[in-house]
Amino acid sequence: MNRACLVAIAIAALTMLAPDIAQAAPAAGIGGALERAMEGAAGGEDTPLSLSLQLLLVMGLLTILPALVLMMTSFTRIIIVLAILRQALGLQQSPPNQVLIGLSLFLSLFVMGPTLEQVNTQAIEPYAAESIEADEAIVRAGDAFRSFMIRQTRETDLGMFADMAGQQQFESPEDIPYSILLPAFVTSELKTAFQIGFMLFLPFLVIDLVVASVLMSLGMMMLSPTIISLPFKLLLFVLVDGWALLMGSLAMSFG
Repeated sequence: MNRACLVAIAIAALTMLAPDIAQAAPAAGIGGALERAMEGAAGGEDTPLSLSLQLLLVMGLLTILPALVLMMTSFTRIIIVLAILRQALGLQQSPPNQVLIGLSLFLSLFVMGPTLEQVNTQAIEPYAAESIEADEAIVRAGDAFRSFMIRQTRETDLGMFADMAGQQQFESPEDIPYSILLPAFVTSELKTAFQIGFMLFLPFLVIDLVVASVLMSLGMMMLSPTIISLPFKLLLFVLVDGWALLMGSLAMSFG
């Protein structure tokens, strides 16, 4: 199942990388569309690119594949909230970046579980059984990720990027191109992450203000309030079971 999830993510990312290929006519197929693209890159000649150039092109696309995959999932919101939490606590390197990224990845797999299961059921399994073509599998996987992204995207962000692209109002979600949906989705995720981060900052900010006021009243102006407030913030976070509360709230924020 883990392998199927990875394949599902790769198929959806391929949909984003090559939307024209994914929506090409079934008679043409991916191979024909890719061959035409390579012929166009070669200057309109009938001879396609050499094998070494094709391999170079594929490897170049793979370098941006992780970024596209991460931006099409819940990873963006989760990692930003965790980074803001570390800043609110006053910790610089604890938890380390590797721990935050790993935690964000596993929580993203949990949040994206229903979407990945839908991709596996509707796209990967029929394609593995050779009941559908690769074109149809890519389209079905893209539709599953499109549904998730649209549910988390604000209409105002979609409208803003549609106006910037000179597009009219779309009749259905399927009409929204990825060139508009992806930046709108990322923008909405950033807004939501910062809103959650603001709510996280408030209790720790109150502790900082109280400690700073007490130190000022005692005449200890040379003593850094951060040093005194850090243990109290950690104690508060542990007493309210902050990690479990935060993980559950983040998962529920995706509805």
